Amino acid sequence: MDFINENLFFYLLAYLVGSIPFGLLLAKTFAGVNIKELGSKSIGATNVLRVVKEINPSLAKKLAGATLVLDAIKGTIILLLASAYGLSMESLWAVAVLSIIGHCYSIYLGLEGGKGVATGLGVFLVLLPIPTLIGGLVWGFCAKVLKISSISSLLGLLAVVLSALVLNNGLEINSNVPMYLIMFIIYYKHIPNILRLFKGEEKKAI
Repeated sequence: MDFINENLFFYLLAYLVGSIPFGLLLAKTFAGVNIKELGSKSIGATNVLRVVKEINPSLAKKLAGATLVLDAIKGTIILLLASAYGLSMESLWAVAVLSIIGHCYSIYLGLEGGKGVATGLGVFLVLLPIPTLIGGLVWGFCAKVLKISSISSLLGLLAVVLSALVLNNGLEINSNVPMYLIMFIIYYKHIPNILRLFKGEEKKAI
């Protein structure tokens, strides 16, 4: 592959793999429920847990855990492959952004999708490992104290970005735009949750 084609190949692969709705597939296959029609109607791990828990609590935890892992590694794997192939850091960040876009605006779901938290975790863990670990600690603390998935995830994401800036961990490129874009997409997808938070209507789910 020449330079242009190899970049385009990984960009397309990132979007197509990022678009795979693992939560929807797992819930349908193993629990016989369509999470796009139940709960928050999201395809992420939190909604898998919420919906499947009503019919099989032990299965719900397993499916939610599997969804979380698969949604995270679908971005990680493509990044690692692209890195091994020798793509530039700028191209790797483009791969990361497209993985998030794929998850949030899946081609398999009519450009609908999840909220990008797990996939964001996966790509940030490769590109910003130390800030991501800090963000994970913040998420864990907030989840334990607040017990609300959405706000815990958003605070964890904010911690990743702020840690990257404060520690000068660096994107190894001349712009922080890809990191901000990922953050914007995830926050944008959480607008309904944010509105419910202000109204005191957001459910405790973790």
